[in-house]
Amino acid sequence: MQQGYDVIVVGGGHAGCEAAAAAARVGARTALVTMDRATIGAMSCNPAIGGLGKGHLVREVDAFDGLIGRAADAAAIHYRMLNASKGAAVRGPRIQADRRLYKAEIQRLLAELPMLDIVEGEATALDLDDKGVRGLVVDGGARTLAAPAVVLATGTFLGAKLHFGMENVAGGRIGERAATAMAAQLKEAGLPLARLKTGTPPRLDGRTIDWAALKRQPSDGEAWTMSAWSERRLNPELSCAITRTTAESHAIIRAALDRSPLFSGEIQGTGPRYCPSIEDKIHRFGDRDGHQVFLEPEGLDDPLIYPNGISTSLPLDVQAAMIRSMPGLEAAEIVKPGYAVEYDHVDPRILTHDLQVRSMPGFYLAGQVNGTTGYEEAAAQGLVAGINAARRAGGEAPVRLERDVSYIGVMIDDLVLQGVTEPYRMLTARAEYRLRLRADNAVTRLSGIAEEWGCLGAEVRGKLADHRAARARIGEALDSPVDADVAEAAGLAPGQDRSARPLRAWLALPGADARTIRQLAPALSDVPAERLAESFEDARYAPYLARQDDELARLRRDEGVAIPPTLDFASIPGLSNEMIERLGAARPATLGEAGRIRGITPAALAAILVHARRRAA
Repeated sequence: MQQGYDVIVVGGGHAGCEAAAAAARVGARTALVTMDRATIGAMSCNPAIGGLGKGHLVREVDAFDGLIGRAADAAAIHYRMLNASKGAAVRGPRIQADRRLYKAEIQRLLAELPMLDIVEGEATALDLDDKGVRGLVVDGGARTLAAPAVVLATGTFLGAKLHFGMENVAGGRIGERAATAMAAQLKEAGLPLARLKTGTPPRLDGRTIDWAALKRQPSDGEAWTMSAWSERRLNPELSCAITRTTAESHAIIRAALDRSPLFSGEIQGTGPRYCPSIEDKIHRFGDRDGHQVFLEPEGLDDPLIYPNGISTSLPLDVQAAMIRSMPGLEAAEIVKPGYAVEYDHVDPRILTHDLQVRSMPGFYLAGQVNGTTGYEEAAAQGLVAGINAARRAGGEAPVRLERDVSYIGVMIDDLVLQGVTEPYRMLTARAEYRLRLRADNAVTRLSGIAEEWGCLGAEVRGKLADHRAARARIGEALDSPVDADVAEAAGLAPGQDRSARPLRAWLALPGADARTIRQLAPALSDVPAERLAESFEDARYAPYLARQDDELARLRRDEGVAIPPTLDFASIPGLSNEMIERLGAARPATLGEAGRIRGITPAALAAILVHARRRAA
């Protein structure tokens, strides 16, 4: 049996759901293939969305009418703005989600898309010819789905193995099969595969925790939401709590390292540096007398607690002893053991910036299969892959987001030019232009691009019009002159210059905050607070952004020189073998991209520039 589509997406995790939704929103007839439709949208590990860098990605996907932000608000039971005391550019919105509500909302949002079909079955092979992808084989050949574009978003399921102490089984999650047939085909096709590892902590019965002995962490009292399109917070908000590992905990772990697959050699894959297992923490940071553990509820009507900070693959008896050595957890019961997942990923340097495999036209990769970690990184890649797969099916040119306009662009540029040696995690420090890439201005930054690419549904287009109208009103007010006496009455110090200045100039002075706009421009009293706060931050950052704009203009002039796709780097004198290998793997399209590859020196760039111009002449 054969059925035709424009786009086929494999995998119902965060990358797959965003890819399928994006492709369907832009008008492609799309199939989402999953082994079990009931698991679509499941949160495999941490029941949280967002954080530092990650929250920026959520807001950017949301600006394209993506799913993750709205589903996060529909499921949120705890809100927290990380780095709230620091500058707006490095603040990270994060929510704790009710797992059941999150999955239900993702499934509801997908069901609303008329161009999307859910196909239940195992994706066992790509249907290929000498021109690239032409479809997908399901259930070993029982069905073939035809399409000019396929997005593979298998998460941690590709060739996956679960580790419980020294025991291991094939699988991508407890009770779920690994994608072994697809992994075998990709290896046979010669794609460069390597192994990575991630892990999850044991789940605890919250009814067995001594909450009174622990420091509580309440939800933020403010009214912000993850999605710009959410009207308000919907659910009761719970508190989290904090405990710590102890010297006894560390002794228990050290005594059992010979039973850890991580230290015995059973696990070959590299784990995430920024979220290591507890046994790895004890080994690497031996001088620490304790590590914080955040106790996070998994749902409103679910007693399970996620102890964030102690992912582990140690045997169950060691996990139980470790848990009971921590304050407040002396009687805690483990409901589900922690375990490690080892899985295949593809070297992302084989991809172009639209996330298409360079050697296999029509084949796109998104999510942890590209060596990333986390729901947010996966969702952002899914968005880009889904849009571009749909554009390929419709005969349109691929599109990309640049580093200076989005964290999504930073991440994809890093992946396809640098590759990965460990699971890639988005950090604000990765963005050179993070002053302009704030989490609070994602809609303003990206909505025009989203609209141009046809990514916005009717409801979001209507809300975007309101957003723009509010921004226009604020802009007029910011350009209006304000007398020094009025500004002084609002708590600002005019200094020697008593002349009237535009409101935006007053907002740059010490002592100004978002409330100052309402004081100095009473006509804006009915404008949403988040729009005023965004405009205040715009005014504060304006002098720095103006200098950065000049820098960007110079960089674009110097870095925009195209490198022919057939340029033989080995023919360029002065390049080391290591440089030739890295340039050949990444195939940079411009001199700027070449300069972002590790180990490429200014002298090497000069040599490449000479040869690129010679080829173009």
